[in-house]
Amino acid sequence: MSEDEIRRAVLIAGPTASGKSAFALRKAEETGGVIVNADSMQVYDVLCILTARPSAEEMARAPHRLYGHVHPGEAYSTGRWLDDVRGVMADPAIAGRPLIFTGGTGLYFRALTQGLSPMPAIPEPVRTRWRYRLAEEGAEKLHRILRREDPEAALAIRPADGQRIVRALEVLEVSGRPISAWQAEAGHGLIDEARSTRFVILPEREVLYRNIERRLDRMVEEGVLSEVENLLSLDLDPAMPAMKAIGVREFAAVLDGSLATGEAIERAKTATRQYAKRQMTWFRNQLGDGWTVMG
Repeated sequence: MSEDEIRRAVLIAGPTASGKSAFALRKAEETGGVIVNADSMQVYDVLCILTARPSAEEMARAPHRLYGHVHPGEAYSTGRWLDDVRGVMADPAIAGRPLIFTGGTGLYFRALTQGLSPMPAIPEPVRTRWRYRLAEEGAEKLHRILRREDPEAALAIRPADGQRIVRALEVLEVSGRPISAWQAEAGHGLIDEARSTRFVILPEREVLYRNIERRLDRMVEEGVLSEVENLLSLDLDPAMPAMKAIGVREFAAVLDGSLATGEAIERAKTATRQYAKRQMTWFRNQLGDGWTVMG
């Protein structure tokens, strides 16, 4: 893709249930653009309803890329997403069409515009050992280890975020350098941020929470229980990111009879509201200047 084509990119960020997908679809229809997923959960196959991926009808109205293309048994990464974006850019079938990136994963937008810092390769035995320790000892105990060995990384990572904790510990063990030192090294983005049209959708909190509640109510009607049952039938490692999607644990409890459907919905609503709040905080503090804020 040439520089002229890349500069036509549109970036649409925002928390879950903020209306990003609908706005992206309008932009795609107005410009003949191609919508590219920038949400780390919507990449997974099986989880269509639970992750609120665009419907078949919506996907028929404009080309969509990087939705549901990853098996849930894989631990997808920001680096792999960036490689997949390169593939989209090189696709001759959509050459010359503007790309419209939309999603709620802030790190994807950062990588898209700033690139990724170099990171050491992690040998499989090291990766396996830390994953085993995560499963056996729990995220909070590993976070205490990280706090002792890499205090700067520990401050930036929530004690419950096992995947990021393990990643920081892996990097430290293999390289002898804290992950923050690697992250400080400059990368190269695929999109020129200054030449892109950038929107961040930040509704009023009450409006956003109503959207979340309505969407969770619809999920059961649309078959989310069957979807979660299909995911569980794959017998995946509970540490896989797809298994930690909001709603998997709650609706799995309905399937095994330990939780009523109504209670599962309420718990999923609470978790989604908390997640949306964290997303809004990240977008307000991390995106920088040049983004048009929409309500």
